Amino acid sequence: MLLFCFPAFGQSPKIDSLRTALRSAQDTNKVRVLNELSRQLFLVGNYDSALTCANQALELVSAKFQAQPDELIRELKNLRPKEGTAGLFSMLSRAYNNVGNVYNRQGNYPRALENFYAALKTAEAIGDKKSIANSYNNIGLIKTGQNNNAEALENHLAALKLRQEIGDKQGIAASYNNIGNVHSRRKNFAEALKSHEAALKIREEIADKRGIANSYGNIGKVHYSTGNAEEALKNHFIALKIREAIGDKEGLASSYGNIGNTYLQQNKITEASEYLGKCLQLALTMGSKEFIQDSYASLSDVDSIRGDWQAAYRHYKLSVVYRDSLLNEENTAKTVQQQMNYEFDKKEAASRAEQEKKDAVTDLIIYSVSAGLLLVLLLAVFIFWSYSQKKKANVIISQQKEEVEKQKDLVEEQKKIVEEKNKDITDSITYAQRIQQAKLPRNEQITASLPQSFVLFKPKDIVSGDFYFFDKNERTVFLAAADCTGHGVPGAFMSLIGYERLDDAVQHSSDTSEILTLLNKGIKASLRQSDSDQSTRDGMDIALCAIDTQTRRLKFSGANRPLWIVRKNTAEMEELKGTKKAIGGLTEDEQRFEAQEVQLAEGDTFYLFSDGYADLFGGAEGKKLTTKKFKEILLGIQHLSMTEQGAHLERFASEWRGQTEQVDDILVIGVRL
Repeated sequence: MLLFCFPAFGQSPKIDSLRTALRSAQDTNKVRVLNELSRQLFLVGNYDSALTCANQALELVSAKFQAQPDELIRELKNLRPKEGTAGLFSMLSRAYNNVGNVYNRQGNYPRALENFYAALKTAEAIGDKKSIANSYNNIGLIKTGQNNNAEALENHLAALKLRQEIGDKQGIAASYNNIGNVHSRRKNFAEALKSHEAALKIREEIADKRGIANSYGNIGKVHYSTGNAEEALKNHFIALKIREAIGDKEGLASSYGNIGNTYLQQNKITEASEYLGKCLQLALTMGSKEFIQDSYASLSDVDSIRGDWQAAYRHYKLSVVYRDSLLNEENTAKTVQQQMNYEFDKKEAASRAEQEKKDAVTDLIIYSVSAGLLLVLLLAVFIFWSYSQKKKANVIISQQKEEVEKQKDLVEEQKKIVEEKNKDITDSITYAQRIQQAKLPRNEQITASLPQSFVLFKPKDIVSGDFYFFDKNERTVFLAAADCTGHGVPGAFMSLIGYERLDDAVQHSSDTSEILTLLNKGIKASLRQSDSDQSTRDGMDIALCAIDTQTRRLKFSGANRPLWIVRKNTAEMEELKGTKKAIGGLTEDEQRFEAQEVQLAEGDTFYLFSDGYADLFGGAEGKKLTTKKFKEILLGIQHLSMTEQGAHLERFASEWRGQTEQVDDILVIGVRL
């Protein structure tokens, strides 16, 4: 092993002062200090301490909302700012971004995205444009790391627009920088260089040394990609000098790796090995999987050029392990073995071809100098030595291939076990679907009382967290659309409990307000919900109406869900809003839900629905459909029969979504009197 010396990194004076301030900080001021300390520690590459500070900030803010950090993430969609709480929301968003930054650098993309999206939701709740832009920026970095260049560019452009609106020069430069990196990945090097030079100009204006170094480094990478090694080295060494001066460990690792790869491009093996080794050692101390993976991959190329195939194989294997860890932690073993077999076999074949060429040259030399006995003898000794080395190499390669084959067999065996388990689980869930469908009202029941009606019900998974309800007495028809917490199996459990409790409530009362109050009590009793921290917070949103079939008078009550009405021969949408409280969870036992009454006439149409249709992602830009667009669609199909409306909505949803995954259960009920 070679040991490399690095510059000594003194503790930042700013970090020292923040730690001093932390000792006496109280309440929300302590959160602010922890957030800034986390950011500063992250910038110098101290990821573990940065994560600790960010998590402490999260715990303190979560306590203000009377929840644990993990619970708070699940409750964000129900969290609304109150007077005087905007500052808490801003600190919460910053803490989520700090946690996500560390997970991103450590290669834990799922956890990073979870925190970045939480930061985005929190910032959007208070309209904090700077935090919203930071969240878009961070999500874009994750998408870049996953080679999803289209979504990465979309997020970085969104961040740039917001930063330009608020005049955030440092943020604008960062966005130009990240947009340039995406252009480089797309091999659009002219645009990449233009973006990086725009970032550099702004950073020089505001004297942002760290940013200036990053811009020079990225400009160097563009020149490297276009084959201009001299210009690349010039920019990389400028970046290296600045990073050494400011003690930027992460930046130094990047510079070492970039310089090493550029020397490798020039076939300067000694220099390449030195700088790549420095990059690897520094990356290992920081725990940065991305730099570690890149270093091992480049060192494998160095070893291959030297002819050291054992070292090349070892470094290549380690690079594959870290690469697949970055792409998918859960499937590492499978991906590593399959990819390693394919790519290393190619290297082995190239090695054999090269050796065969050498043997051919050797045979030619032997034939040419066969007249000289001494030369023949010396050549024979050389051939014997070469043969021994080749034989040893063949033994090593055979052992390595045998080890890889064993690993392949083990992976195949594990794959079969996983497939069998998946089949058992899928079969069980499919049978559960039959049970859930049996509980739902049959279409003929609904159309017998409401001939002009449709129900569009499309679960995200096999079973659904949404459900619809129908009941009838002598002259009143009850109709409801409910959206339970979650989807899939957890949501299905909630939907079955909710249906049973709603059915019980309808048998005890015909007043929609009282029915929802009874349903709330029933859900909390069934799930044993209380104010305890250990109690579940699951529940549902619901829109419930009761229609007098003789007078056409409609009564409505809702929990976080509305009812829409379109009068005959009009092009306007009336909305009856529900009470802004959910059923179950943190809602009080005696919560009352407002009841509203309207008189309908023949030809009037009304709709009940969950939020799944409006939350569909798709279209040309892959964006959310939105409630506004959903209203426009409904108003545009009023000339159709209700059966045709249901078919149109289903067809539109499929075409809008395209290849994009359905993110939630879909439920829409339409009735025309």
